Amino acid sequence: MNVFTVSLFGHREIEDLSKMEKFLIPIVKELICTKQYVTFLIGRNGEFDEFAASIIKQLQKEYGNENNDMILVLPYKVADIEYYEKYYDSVLIPADTYGVHPKAVITVKNRWMIDRSDLVIFYVNRSKGGAYAAMKYAEKLNKDIINICEG
Repeated sequence: MNVFTVSLFGHREIEDLSKMEKFLIPIVKELICTKQYVTFLIGRNGEFDEFAASIIKQLQKEYGNENNDMILVLPYKVADIEYYEKYYDSVLIPADTYGVHPKAVITVKNRWMIDRSDLVIFYVNRSKGGAYAAMKYAEKLNKDIINICEG
């Protein structure tokens, strides 16, 4: 089976959720409808991650999840992991993050996600922060990128 992997990154705070929704829904819908199998990799560090996950869940209900899954990628184990295991199709903690200093672990997790992605979707509208650093890393690797802020 041909698995198409998509990672999603965005700022912790989103100024315009309706703009994000307007651009993200058609992209996710097209991926679900045109790819043999899509794996969405997503974190849980702010408004973008939470809202993007809810959009994917909404489209999974509408189009089914037979050809797609949404994996929560965490940098380390969290106390309420059972909640996340119920919401997401699966939860993954990359082995690369074990033993990494807390100040660097998010960057290691983000790079792990990007390294495995065929497409990386961003909501980046400023040149600072973790989402911006992730976008620069994806550009360096020549990954296919969509920045929905530029839509």
